Amino acid sequence: MTNMRFIAECVALFLLLSCSISGHGVLGFSIGSDSRLSGKCRCNTIVAICVGMIVAASSCGASPNLNFHAPKLRISTRAAAAAVKDAVNGSTEQTSTPPEIRLNVPEKARTASSVCTSGTLCTSSYMDDIQGAPFGSFVDYVLDDVGNPVLLMNEMSMHTVNIQRAGTGSLVTLFAQLGGPTTSTGPAGQDVSRCSITGTIEKIESTADDWDALRMRYGIAHSYADQVMDSPKFHFYRLIPTKIYFVGGFGVSSEWVPPEKYREATPDILAKDAPSIIDKLNRDHDEDLMLTATEILAVKEVEKVRVTGVDRLGMDLRVTRRMPRRKNKLLTDEFRVGFRISVISVEDAKSEILKVFQEAWEKHNGVTWGDDEVPGADVPLLKTAEDNLM
Repeated sequence: MTNMRFIAECVALFLLLSCSISGHGVLGFSIGSDSRLSGKCRCNTIVAICVGMIVAASSCGASPNLNFHAPKLRISTRAAAAAVKDAVNGSTEQTSTPPEIRLNVPEKARTASSVCTSGTLCTSSYMDDIQGAPFGSFVDYVLDDVGNPVLLMNEMSMHTVNIQRAGTGSLVTLFAQLGGPTTSTGPAGQDVSRCSITGTIEKIESTADDWDALRMRYGIAHSYADQVMDSPKFHFYRLIPTKIYFVGGFGVSSEWVPPEKYREATPDILAKDAPSIIDKLNRDHDEDLMLTATEILAVKEVEKVRVTGVDRLGMDLRVTRRMPRRKNKLLTDEFRVGFRISVISVEDAKSEILKVFQEAWEKHNGVTWGDDEVPGADVPLLKTAEDNLM
């Protein structure tokens, strides 16, 4: 406890010195849009935090796992941007180069196919009058360790019959779309990422090395499977991709993904939680998003801002603005607001987003961090699309 008290007192002294150097200090606090700290009260707040740290260090039996919701201290963003760590890939190497703020296309495709657990399987029909026509069936699936879709299919299903009639080496296509019935409670539409995986499909024998793992994985993803996977009428099939096509959304660029790049890609760690994060931001943070657009992105005449995507590297914003000299004309631009670190959890993502919101608020209110450093000046930004219908 003596060591803890000594450390707490040292940190407290540093905070007090920081407060005395600058009227507002170099520390940013982020606790939501309705309870930010103004420049006038920061020194008093820092003093209170210092006292609290010393008292806490003197207490016995303090739990290290407290669910602490007080404002978090933020290290200087300039220093943070110069020491980015890619924690997702397990690397601890520090670099002074600008961080990557967008997932690459193979990662996006792998993310879309991994988040979805159902899709449309397209086979070639062998029915009279429609022989050779594409036949679509709703199917459930999971991915194996390298991203190959694995399906549990009834031998009597029409798509299974089509596959058997086509013979070995026949091609099928699995289409999966974010925002479908297994990924979102809201309407999907065309403004979502989607992936089409075309390849050959083969039955998985019980002697396969990953047989037990696939059974467990499928049973977890689809609760009904435990009742039928041992039936002689049901068999597992594996789709081996030969062509993969990814579409980012309506009006967004699309691209063919090499299967080897797809297999090497890592699904985004936030993919399953992204829809709920996006919904909350768009529902509860209108003011923060508007300030981000006007102060961080420097967009004028802003009418509306919506978050369209969140991943471990940043978030995507769609900004609608009024056209200069033609106030009745609306233009829409897409921006990427990057995180200064690659996050590894939902809480990390929330923290990074709130930092951006806090810096937008500080810049709007004329707050600086010392040496005239402007809040938000080093937030990684990228304009990804613009409205060309002038």
